[in-house]
Amino acid sequence: MTFSNQKLSDIAISVPGAIKLFREYDLDYCCGGSVELASAAQAKNLDINEINTRLTELQNTPSEIDEPNWTETPFNELITYIITRFHDGHREQLPELLELAKKVEEVHADREDCPIGVAAELENIFADLSQHLMKEEQILFPMINAGNYMMATMPIRVMEMEHDEMGDQLEVLKSLTNNVTAPADACTSWRTLYSGIAHFIDELMLHTHTENNILFPRVRKAADVE
Repeated sequence: MTFSNQKLSDIAISVPGAIKLFREYDLDYCCGGSVELASAAQAKNLDINEINTRLTELQNTPSEIDEPNWTETPFNELITYIITRFHDGHREQLPELLELAKKVEEVHADREDCPIGVAAELENIFADLSQHLMKEEQILFPMINAGNYMMATMPIRVMEMEHDEMGDQLEVLKSLTNNVTAPADACTSWRTLYSGIAHFIDELMLHTHTENNILFPRVRKAADVE
């Protein structure tokens, strides 16, 4: 089977393990989820046949993860999952990363490869993301839970634009950290910082995917039948 002409978002939803694979190849399945696999692979000079083979193996391998089918789960349950898994997680992790980044920049300021600017970028991300999460929790999600699907389509467009902006911020973060790769002689704090940043990026991309490719299309579909 070939996945070449399928959208990254559709593959991420339908093939267990595809998201982890896409992260390995640095393929944007959330904000860039509307792009077909072949085009995305070509843009990064990736071997499409290799990716197709690995996706086929994943599809034919029984999943050991028993998660709810978020494409059918009631909206209130999906929203609760998004808040507890992602919103609360980001709020807990980002302040810790920010303090660690300040420490690394201060201690290693004399090194040419010191990640100068990471703390400032994390601070910008935390400020913007905090506002974004608040708008979802106080405006968008209550609309959806109340069944006001047509009304919710406008703030959804705003959230999608902000997701694109966050994607740009993640690219800046990657550029400041050598694609989140610590130097060979990096200290424990430096390695811990980069490990935390990598985890944050993974979680934010999965968060965006869950909203852009699952929740929001479902709301729009519900609005069409109102």
